[in-house]
Amino acid sequence: MTALGDWYDEPSYEPPIDEETVALRMPDPSARGVGAAVSAFAASAASSATPATPGGRAARRRAAKRRGGRHGGRHGGGAPETETPSEGSVPRAPLSRVEARRQARARRPGPAVVASRAIGEVFITTGVLMLLFVTYQLWWTNVRAHAQAGKEASSLQQDWASGKRAPGTFSPGQGFAILHIPKLDVVAPIAEGVSNKKVLDKGMVGHYSEGALKTAMPDAKTGNFALAGHRNTHGEPFRYINRLRAGDEVVVETQNTYYVYKMTSMLPVTAPSNTSVIKPVPTGSGFTGPGRYITLTTCTPEFTSKYRLIVWGKMVEERPRSKGKPDALVS
Repeated sequence: MTALGDWYDEPSYEPPIDEETVALRMPDPSARGVGAAVSAFAASAASSATPATPGGRAARRRAAKRRGGRHGGRHGGGAPETETPSEGSVPRAPLSRVEARRQARARRPGPAVVASRAIGEVFITTGVLMLLFVTYQLWWTNVRAHAQAGKEASSLQQDWASGKRAPGTFSPGQGFAILHIPKLDVVAPIAEGVSNKKVLDKGMVGHYSEGALKTAMPDAKTGNFALAGHRNTHGEPFRYINRLRAGDEVVVETQNTYYVYKMTSMLPVTAPSNTSVIKPVPTGSGFTGPGRYITLTTCTPEFTSKYRLIVWGKMVEERPRSKGKPDALVS
């Protein structure tokens, strides 16, 4: 009897395979596993391998350039890659005419949005127009009026220097004298009448000379020489007459004479209809009898025409031009 170890060492007996039989037989499991592995390896190597380019290194470089550069199409100068639609994507069908109109109406702003935009544009336009108007009133009218007043004053000085005789009476809008207020640094021509268009808006001072508002001229032996001027805009020659105090001098220069007045009193506020302030003996001035007076009138408060500000003065000197300027204009 053989030992246990000896029995395992003996080769097992397998019947010979009859290659010539035509009967069915089971395949060899070990052979099938080895063959499948070899086939899979060969297929993988064949799919990943790049066929060699014949002709050496130079030929391979030319072939690489044709394929998109030395390093391929990603880093070279080849044609850009195009995206392909994903497998699950479905192209959208074009919108119908009704749907397109519906979407267009949905994108269109509503009535409230349109109204708010229109109101905003109106406000912006109104604001711009108001700004332009204020600029015109407060700046440009002064520029233009100063130029016109300066031209009129120069014309008067030239006429007087040339010896051209002034008529005894003057037509509305005609300049005949020059007003000096040294304390306020005011030099403005005086014209006949108080018309805004013909006199005041041109930067000149107007003389009350028409109808019931007619007042005396400076050379009159008695009477009230009453003047009006703008306080704001259009040259604003009377803007600061509220700063005048008793004793301040005002000079009226004519072709032949200087008339010097000293301020005496002021009425800060009165109604525009109070014409008694320009009477020969002005009401409220403190004057008790006839004399040679001057009255300056303007609007108050500033930038309004609701009330009137009145300043009065009394003549203290009548000086011929042949004697030179009065002290008020020299000092």
